[in-house]
Amino acid sequence: MTRAISLLDVSKTYTRGVRVVDHLSLDIAPGEFLVLLGPSGCGKSTVLRMIAGLEEINDGRLLLDGEYANDLLPAERRMAMVFQNFALYPNMTTRGNIGFPLRVENPQADHRPRVDATARMLGIEDLLDRFPAQLSGGERQRVAMGRAISRRPSAFLMDEPLSNLDAKLRNHLRAEITRLTRQLGVTTVYVTHDQSEAMSLGDRVAVLRGGVLQQVDTPRRVYALPSNVFVAAFIGTPRINLLRGLVRAPLDGAMTISLGKQYLRLPEPLTRDHQLLRVQQGREIIVGLRSEAVRIAQPAAARPGEVLLTGLVEHVEFQGHEALVHLNTGSRPAFVPELEAPRPARPARRRRREGSVLDRLRDRAGTLRAGPVVLLDDQPDDGDPPPPEGRLPGDLIVRTTPDIDLRHGMQIPLLVDLAHLFVFDQHGERICPAPARLPDLEE
Repeated sequence: MTRAISLLDVSKTYTRGVRVVDHLSLDIAPGEFLVLLGPSGCGKSTVLRMIAGLEEINDGRLLLDGEYANDLLPAERRMAMVFQNFALYPNMTTRGNIGFPLRVENPQADHRPRVDATARMLGIEDLLDRFPAQLSGGERQRVAMGRAISRRPSAFLMDEPLSNLDAKLRNHLRAEITRLTRQLGVTTVYVTHDQSEAMSLGDRVAVLRGGVLQQVDTPRRVYALPSNVFVAAFIGTPRINLLRGLVRAPLDGAMTISLGKQYLRLPEPLTRDHQLLRVQQGREIIVGLRSEAVRIAQPAAARPGEVLLTGLVEHVEFQGHEALVHLNTGSRPAFVPELEAPRPARPARRRRREGSVLDRLRDRAGTLRAGPVVLLDDQPDDGDPPPPEGRLPGDLIVRTTPDIDLRHGMQIPLLVDLAHLFVFDQHGERICPAPARLPDLEE
């Protein structure tokens, strides 16, 4: 199959040996809308700039329509970029900004018909004689998109184009971007750190962490089958519940996953996925439960495959159409460091100078490591670890209907659907469901 853009084992290293993109391989099909998603500093904008020719590729190859393109100048790649800050010429009207790349290509031609057609497509015909200072943020972003569209490029490269706009306008322009790219049939690479934006826009989503590609798949599959705990935690609102667990598989009893003060009893006969947990006997694992995998109900209402937990209500977030209930189940939460707000620094302990240096080096290596590392043991000498700064108390968040009457301190029954249980090993790689395609998720 022909690929519009192919990145083959591409790496980018800045001065002092800082590698921001690490052996990335990615194929983008003609007309595809691919979203590069990840936290700030993960290398997604650098990947976009390497495709555009604005950054040099240190290692690996870039192919455009199957042709080697590492050495092509940006102008020779026939790509159009849309930036976060609009980048309009303040001394030009809307008409001048949209038509500028056309005049550069062919100064003698009459470009008014194409500029007018582009403006009609974007609904900004009445703004053609205005200057950028006379436009709102959304209007300026439409003009920036019009300047890209007017060139009829081989690909659109969009670097967080909606991040400076308010939420309502962002949602509106998302729909416009989707409609325009589908209408034009142009290959699009879109960079964002907003997972909601990525899930609503992309044909496929490529998740980056520390310059390393973690997973690339359709939005549905990235949500339903995250390859590791980082992807699971980064995708989804509210964030997936991550709990530290211990597998117990006695020869004469049912297999359970201990969550601290409570446990999940796996029903027999074990499913194929749950059988894989036997090799984790006695090892610490990470249990992932999305908010919709747990419901508030009495044990008598349990369905096949549901098991009982209990929780103490800590807080209820009313969202209008739903409520998010924060519960304390006595479990030990696990955290993905990059996705948490910085925690207050603890008072430094007195230690030998050599130990301090080694600890600092080890901590730095941990923060730069690209693999799916999970913070499992960050707790004080006594007591349970406090929640990271910015997180509400409790270890489990459950989505429920807004009419339910819950108050702080109430003890309530919970039913956990084991069919939607994620299990990750100590390194954050998914064990359950098994790393194989599930029949109900086949495209």
